[in-house]
This record gives sequence, C-alpha cells and structure tokens, in this order.
Amino acid sequence: MIRTLPISLPLLTLSALLMSCTHNEPQQTAVETAVPDYWPVIHSEVATTTEIETRVKTLLANMTIEQKVAQTMQPEIRDISVEDMRRYGFGSYLNGGGAFPNNNKHASVQDWVELAEAMYQASVDDSLDGSRIPTMWGTDAVHGHNNVIGATLFPHNIGLGAAHNPALIEQIAEATAKEVAATGIDWIFAPTVAVTRDDRWGRTYEAYSEDPDIVRDYAYAIVKGLQGRADNFLSEQHVISTVKHFLGDGGTEGGDDQGDNLATERELFDIHAQGYIGGLTAGAQSVMASFNSWHGVKNHGNPYLLTQVLKQRMGFDGFVVGDWNGHGQIPGCSNESCPAALNAGLDMYMVPTQAWKPLLENTIAQVKSGQISAQRLDDAVARILRVKLRAGLFDKPSPAQRALAAKQSLIGHPAHQAVARQAVRESLVLLKNHHQLLPLDPRAHILLAGDGTNNIGKQAGGWTITWQGTGNQNIDFPGATSIYDGFKQAVQAAGGKVTLSQDGSFTQRPDVAVVVFGEEPYAEGNGDLANLEYQRGNKTDLALLRKLKAQGIPVVAVFLSGRPLWVNPELNASDAFVAAWLPGSEGAGIADVLLKKADGTVNYDFKGKLSFSWPATPEQTTVNRHDADYQPLLPYGFGLRYGDAEVLAPHLNETLSAANSDLSPLVLFENNIKAPWQLSIGEVGHTQAVVSSVQQQGPVSLRTSDWKIQEDSRQLRFDGSATGEIQIGAAFPQDLRTYLESSAVLNLTVKLGSQAQAEVQLAMLCGEGCRAELDISDKLAQLPTEQWHQLSFALACFAEAEQLARVFSPFSLQVKGELDISLADIRLQPGVTAPQQCPN
Repeated sequence: MIRTLPISLPLLTLSALLMSCTHNEPQQTAVETAVPDYWPVIHSEVATTTEIETRVKTLLANMTIEQKVAQTMQPEIRDISVEDMRRYGFGSYLNGGGAFPNNNKHASVQDWVELAEAMYQASVDDSLDGSRIPTMWGTDAVHGHNNVIGATLFPHNIGLGAAHNPALIEQIAEATAKEVAATGIDWIFAPTVAVTRDDRWGRTYEAYSEDPDIVRDYAYAIVKGLQGRADNFLSEQHVISTVKHFLGDGGTEGGDDQGDNLATERELFDIHAQGYIGGLTAGAQSVMASFNSWHGVKNHGNPYLLTQVLKQRMGFDGFVVGDWNGHGQIPGCSNESCPAALNAGLDMYMVPTQAWKPLLENTIAQVKSGQISAQRLDDAVARILRVKLRAGLFDKPSPAQRALAAKQSLIGHPAHQAVARQAVRESLVLLKNHHQLLPLDPRAHILLAGDGTNNIGKQAGGWTITWQGTGNQNIDFPGATSIYDGFKQAVQAAGGKVTLSQDGSFTQRPDVAVVVFGEEPYAEGNGDLANLEYQRGNKTDLALLRKLKAQGIPVVAVFLSGRPLWVNPELNASDAFVAAWLPGSEGAGIADVLLKKADGTVNYDFKGKLSFSWPATPEQTTVNRHDADYQPLLPYGFGLRYGDAEVLAPHLNETLSAANSDLSPLVLFENNIKAPWQLSIGEVGHTQAVVSSVQQQGPVSLRTSDWKIQEDSRQLRFDGSATGEIQIGAAFPQDLRTYLESSAVLNLTVKLGSQAQAEVQLAMLCGEGCRAELDISDKLAQLPTEQWHQLSFALACFAEAEQLARVFSPFSLQVKGELDISLADIRLQPGVTAPQQCPN
C-alpha cells in the first residue's frame, strides 16, 4: 500500500522531490485546459491498490441510497446517541472543542474509549440500518491531544515554525498520534497549513509561518508522524490526518476569519497551496474545506477548487470533509439542506447541532430526485470507504481491543513531555538582550511576576481543553509545568531564590525580575483584531514593566502571544525580551534556556528564529517576507543568540499614529442587515434569528416596513409581557477600538408608532456577561410620533476601550414595557467632531 521512493527523502529538501511532481501526466482534456499547469500532479506516497479498489466497489454495489448518504454525515457527540448511530450508521462523528464523553471535562481515558467502543459497535450492528461499515471518530488534536485532561500540549504552530525543525515536528506528531489512539479515536483534524498574510487574523498561531516553504516541509513531516511510515502506516499507533483548510484561509482581506481571499490564482498556489503539496505527497487521507471564500465564492461550494484542482488535477483520492456547518454558509443553502456542497466536491458534511437529521433526510431526497447525481454520491462514498480500508478500520480490533486502548500512562507520557520541552526550548526567539542580561544566574534572587507566570492555561492558549482555551485552572493540567515551576525547580536546586508575585510586589529586593505576560487565550474569529497594538487601551502589563524598571531592577520580558504584535513600549521597558509564543504544557522549557548552569556555563542557547516578521507599527499588519516594500521592525529569520550584538535601537518609537481619518462607517443595517451581522428578537436570553419578513418571538414581533424604499426598515412591537430584546450580532466579536479612537458615534434612524413610555436600554454586548449600555428611555420619550428621527450616541458613552476590543453585538435594544418602534439605517460613523452628550 506504500509506494517506496527510490531514495530517502530529506525533510529539509522536500522541494527536490516536488520537482518530480511534473505537469506532463495525461489528464482529462477539460481539466487540463481549465486548470493552469503550475498546479502539479501529486504523486502520493500512499498508492492505490487493486485489492482496496475491488473492496470499495463491492461495498458500494451492496449499499442503499440511505446507507450511502449516512456515510457522508458527521454529527457531533453532543447531538447524537449510541442508538442514533445504530439507527443511521453515520460515516463518522466528531467531538468539537469543549465536547467530552458524558459532557464531563474531566472524563478519564477509559471514558473516551468506552464511548468510542459503543459508537463503533453500534455502527457495525446491522439490525436497524442494514450496514456493517465501521464509523470513525474525528477530533481537533491541534497541539497535542488538547481536549483530554493530562495530555501533552505542544507549542502552537507559530512557535514550532520558529524552531525550523521538521524532524522535531514528526516526533511531535508521533507522540500526538499515540495519545489520540489511547482514547480510541481514529482521525484528527490536523495539520493546519494556512500561510498567514495579515497578523490580525485570530488563527495566526495555527500557522507555522508567513513563508510557504516552511509550511510545505512541516506538512510533509507532520502527516508522516501522524499516519506513520512504511509498514507502520495507519497502524494502531497512528491516526488519519487532515490537511486543512482548503484553501487560502490565511489570506483573507483584513485578516477576517472566514472572510474573502482576493489573491490571484497564481498567488493562491504559490503561497497558500504549498502545505497541500507537502501534506498530500506524504499521503494525507483527508482534506478539510475552508470557511473562507475565494473571490466571493465560498470554498465549501467551489467545484473548481474542490473537484477540478484538488481531485482531478492534483489527483487527491482521499475525501474532503467540511468544517463546522460550513456548508450552511453557501448561498442558497442552510445547515439542514445543501446539495451544492456535495455537488461541488465536498464528500462529508460536518454537521453539529440537531441539523444532522434534516440534512440527512434532505440529502437522501435530493439524490432520489436527481439534484445530487448517483455518480457524485458514489464517488464521495467511495473516497470515504477507501480511507477506512486503508486505515484498516474493517480489519482492526474494535477501539477497546486495540493495542494502546485506555493506556492512561500514554497521556502525558514522560517521553512525550520531553519532546514538548525540547520544542519549547527551540521555539523561543530572543528579540533583545541589553548588556547581555541573559542567561540568568540560577543562584540569584529572581522575582517571577506577571499574570502568565504561573498560569498554564494562558501559556497553552486556545484549543486547550475548551475551544477558546478559557475556563481552565492549573489543576486541569496534571503533570504539566508552569513557567514559574521551571524556574523554581532550577533555581532552588542551584541555591538561589525565587519569589512569585503576580503584581511585582516584594519585601526583599530581587536581583532581577522575569515578567511573563501576553495575550489571553482565544480561538478562530474570537481572536481577530483591528490592529496589532498590544493591550490597546489597557496598558497594565506595560505599567508593571515600568514599575520594576523605575526601581532599578533589571527586567526580562517573556511574551506569550499567538502572533507578532506591536510592543515597542514593552520592549523599551525591558532589558531583555523573549518571544515565547504559546508554549503549551511544558513551561519548564523556558527556564532551561533563560538560566545558566550552576557552574556559570550556558545551559541551552536560543535556537528560534522568527518565522513571522515583527511589525514596526500597529498598522503594519501585512508585513511579509519578499514584500516589495519590506520594512518590519525585525525581519523574518531574526533571532539573537547569547553573545550577539544588540540590533534594536536603544529607544524605539512609541508614538501612535492619529486615528484613521479614512476609516469607513461600520454599517449594520442599510436596507438589509449586513454580513456578518444577523438580526435576532425575543425575550432577553432567549432570542431567535429573524428568518422572515414577519416574525414573532416571545414579547417581540417584527415586520418589514418602508422608510425611503420598499422594506428598508423594520417595525418592532414589544408587548410588555416580558423584557424583550432586538439584537444585531455575529458569531465572532469585532474589535471596535479603532472606531472609539476615531470619535465614532452610533447612528440609528427611528420612528415611534406611539408615545414611548417603556424603559429602553441601548447596549453593546462584549461577551462573557460584558455589557455596555445607555438608558435612552428619556430620549425616546421626547420624540414626536410618526416621524423619522436620527439619533446619535458617542461610542465613548458606552464603554472603555478594553470592553470594545471584543464586541459580539454592537447594537442591542432591551425594552421593559410596551413600545412600537421602527428602525432603519444603523451604523457606526467615525470622525464626528461635534461634542456628544451622553444620556444619563
């Protein structure tokens, strides 16, 4: 099943192999003429075999339409039961971030295996669905088996990219595969091979580099590590890998998660497709479609990319899985019905929530009606079956009987932790070392300060136990070490002293302070930013650095972040500055490098080099190697070693540019609700999305109405039976601090149908109970009825800058009492110079 290369493949020279991926193999004429010849034919090292293809055909020939469609469905464990699996025989299922067996965050390895075994046995039980095809479980193990308590957590990809070590990446993948296999799971959604172009993107830390060459070589290495080589290919110690997200997710306009990539096709290939060259050459068996669009076409519904380029031209013979209800974002589709996705080349719908059942039923009906051809369905199912056969799922023991099943000792195994600790050491990048302050003498008195010092959840970042990486405490990481733990162990062993003080206070003056600080955990669009200024509007970490510096204490900054950020003030306030990225569970690796040995010699020198250019200004968000006008603060490939001369100027510019006078209005509602915003109504805490021109939900009723043109406003009636709410919101927050800095106002056009007497709160919602609101009851009560009025409220009236960094809903009206109000044209308007008076 494995195609053996005539020579061994050096990981750092994968490009030499790729030269043999010629463009001259005969293809169907339509594909050859439609797809530019710079897209290569990939010679996967996992070859097709006659035996497997014969078995695929035999299985297909004996399957009903219902059984075939079930193979294309991937529901989530919170939304299906074992009996559902027995009844429908889903091709696969997943656990999303923050989903656990029995909804128990602290589920044991045995609990994971028991669920895998139950689902497997139900899938091969033919008593209800007539099918004996085994299901498979997929999970997001993106920096180790990160959903499982006690697992080894490796540095996030951005740190691994700084290590420039593909051989180490393969070791990390091998360790991850073992820990995943121990829980009975067959398949992981990794590696991410995005090439980030705009560092405002909330998934920047999931990218290895802005350089596609690193991404290509790493993709090859990680796929080999996950799936195994030669005779160990997809053994019981390995898992199916997924190269994701196809295609161009790292290149969206403005770094907008799930946004639009406007690259040319040549740029799409040269920059964003290189990870697929590496990963598919290594034999990755699945590819995940991306949420983003390419020139306005959603990738989940793009037949050119999914079918013509990926499958026909590049020759990918595995299957394409969707991302979390990504099919529902295709125009004309919903989560419950989307023939366009399957027709475009998607082979498996990832369909969490209860949408799986109507999607299953609708897809069956669409095949029977011819909306989806029988041939396209057969091709999708054949691809899924091919991968299951290659993975041995028909022949391996059931999950509970496999070699590594329920081996608790594999979770956080010392050998895996050692690999992770090495990865931490090699990922650290030294940006500044004034007067050669580092390495530190372990016999000294060292103050450990900052909120990242003894916080394993913060150092691990997003995708850690929970989706966003939030809500965790150190006790949730048995066997892990915080950064403080590493210093304490090494310094005490050498006879020195460590004082832990988050706020930097002390009773005995230290010789040096190590301050650990940085970004709070986030994942996906929740991490999108408007610019790259660190702690914009809330410089608490800078204040701590300056406080210590003012006392004459040498300061070492250890910066935890998922991307390069503008930290000129923090660099100025530090004598040494280390970019530590998101190191994961083995925080002790930082002390390994920052401390000398007890005899005064260097323990480990810095090896990390920037795989992302470091910005010179907060607005320099798209600075990338090979740009025509390339002027970063620190270039790609930069990284000091001990003894190197200082590079940064003694004092970096801290001046912020004036607020952007060219900032466009943020339009929420103009004729229609503008993407990505969605309108919802109902009782507070129980709102529902508006999906029709006339709708009632709880105490609120809505209908379209006319202001200037047909149906360009919305009439809302609150009946007073409960506190009602109308909300314009989105799944991911927006950073509105630029609008605050630009003296923006919230403008809304309103008309009252009757005199306002209700209590009305105008609010912005910033998540996790954060709510910035104004009481506008008196303002509305003064308005004449049956006339349109424009109301303006300064953004500064709502909240501090810190709250506006993450706004999920920039417009919410909560109404207590009866109110008849029509709304039109709602927007944030920047650049308003007239003084604004805030309501009480």
